[in-house]
Amino acid sequence: MRTVRTLLTLAAALACGGAVAQAPGGKAVEQTYKDIEATLGIVPGFFRQFPEAGLPGAWESFKRVQVAEDTALAPKVKQLIGLAVSAQVPCSYCIYFHTEVAKAYGATPEEIKEAVALAAISRHWSTVLNGMSIDMAAFRNDVDTSLRMAAERARK
Repeated sequence: MRTVRTLLTLAAALACGGAVAQAPGGKAVEQTYKDIEATLGIVPGFFRQFPEAGLPGAWESFKRVQVAEDTALAPKVKQLIGLAVSAQVPCSYCIYFHTEVAKAYGATPEEIKEAVALAAISRHWSTVLNGMSIDMAAFRNDVDTSLRMAAERARK
């Protein structure tokens, strides 16, 4: 399997057209650019457009959560979650990125469709529950009761 660096280099290069603008910056910003390039192979243009004051922190969260392979969630799962959220935001840049990286991690067309459908279903029921002001305590009771009954059936 290809490494995350290779996957993200491909996705970032495609998403940004390989464009890299030059930006002045202090030592922390220049070190961040070097780390981005060491990780992704390039410094995608969207990182160069980010405000320098926030770049080191933004990169750190991107690197340690979104693209790290040694976190609690498997890389493919994280990308499918990212796709589902991106579909709801909506963000065509993010949809492209997460779809391509998820595929590079082995996501099937059916997994991609299911992630997007789950986002749509969640939005649907959120609209119903919130729009009808369903009582939260009653809702939690219903969920807890249903889970308890399912567990009891599974033990039989």
